[in-house]
Amino acid sequence: MNPDVVIVGSGPNALAGAVTMARAGLKVQVYERAATIGGGARTQELTLPGFRHDVCSAIHPMAVASPFFQKFGLDKRVEFITPELSYGQPLDGGRAGFAYRDLDRTVDGLGKDGAAWGRLMRPLVDNIADLVEFTGSSLINVPRHPVTTARFGLRVLEQGSPAWRFRFDGDIAPALLAGVNAHAIGRMPRLSSAGAGLMLGANAHAGGWPLPRGGSQAIIDAMAEDLIAHGGAIETGTEITSVAEFSGAKAVLLDVSARGLDRIVGDQLPDRYRKALRRFKFGDGVAKIDFALSGPVKWANPELDKAGTIHVGGTRAEVARSEDQVARGAHPSQPYVLVSQPSVFDDTRAPAGKHVLWAYAHVPHGSSVDMTEAITSQIERFAPGFRDLVLASSHRSAVEIEQYNPNYVGGDISSGAVTTWQLLKRPVVSLDPWRTPAKGIYLCSSATPPGTAVHGLCGWYAALSALKHEFGITQEPDLSPV
Repeated sequence: MNPDVVIVGSGPNALAGAVTMARAGLKVQVYERAATIGGGARTQELTLPGFRHDVCSAIHPMAVASPFFQKFGLDKRVEFITPELSYGQPLDGGRAGFAYRDLDRTVDGLGKDGAAWGRLMRPLVDNIADLVEFTGSSLINVPRHPVTTARFGLRVLEQGSPAWRFRFDGDIAPALLAGVNAHAIGRMPRLSSAGAGLMLGANAHAGGWPLPRGGSQAIIDAMAEDLIAHGGAIETGTEITSVAEFSGAKAVLLDVSARGLDRIVGDQLPDRYRKALRRFKFGDGVAKIDFALSGPVKWANPELDKAGTIHVGGTRAEVARSEDQVARGAHPSQPYVLVSQPSVFDDTRAPAGKHVLWAYAHVPHGSSVDMTEAITSQIERFAPGFRDLVLASSHRSAVEIEQYNPNYVGGDISSGAVTTWQLLKRPVVSLDPWRTPAKGIYLCSSATPPGTAVHGLCGWYAALSALKHEFGITQEPDLSPV
């Protein structure tokens, strides 16, 4: 096949671009360097036979909120399980904060700080579609929903500055919010982490934080199935080193880092653009560990057993201190740990009676340190007896995370530091940042807006731009299931 379109990579963004192009009637060829497809959404046996672990992402708020996945009808192709308790934050002494899908229930559970939590979140939850539209594209575009945007912006200014200490009186609600803000990896308070946290938090009360039955691979498999059904092809085990290999294709979409774009496209890019790519900064990384367990984790607060995601880090001050230590190049002895136990909700993930646990801690960029003991101790702190459940574990340092996926430079799973400036400049300031200056070359990775998450939006926007500029197609193709 002489393809019209070449896609480099096979993660959610790459496949979103591939599906969109194929649905427009074009011949699409996907190349993947690894032996299997999936990028940041693979599911594999990493510890023991029968224990299926999500290699990177495990919980998918944007799988239900993403405009691309809504058009694609992902919820009709993949069975999603949405826990009633989106996320929790354990504190010492068996106390904990709970963010339920039901906002009113969350408010009731937060006692004296419940009303303040409601005032913070309700305007965002009630206008979640408008909020997703604003945050799910380039932030330099004129917002179509200025009232929702203004409400969001004021809350970001509050929670991203020292003013974050004034809204709440107790310590549970601030800890609960700090746990979700820390997804952005970086010092707190900070505008970018507050924006990410408020967006994720609003989704927790709107559509919830679902997980796909069978693991994250189910999302990839559904996209690949649609691509092949519409004439596309996928070739694994093929590493692309130069776009010169595809001189016959009218469009090439690259699901690579900013560094990878510079390397693969090379002199076809103007010097000024290449310099901008080289100035693009990468953030701190993660160290990932997967556990095979003999039984479910028993948290000191049993309500946490119902949570799809648990932010293990203690109080807001502790989470902020841990993130500050990472930013200064240190490895915290009590790190912030993101935890999920999908086998509590999905019986396909482990043998009967057994469980899998997914966890990662934030570490300095390029770290080679094994965080197994620090992560295990932090979980044990809030779930006594956890060590006794461990049958086996598999650890990847930040360096090994990059070896697994070159887009995660230095272990940065966001493919670029999540800072306020780099939310505007991703990887350059442009109304169409997915289109590069090189003819027919598009960037469709998390190095473009709206950044990291399994949402497919980077690939979708790149594909729509390529359809318009390379093929003269301005009407969005129908993506719905058939």
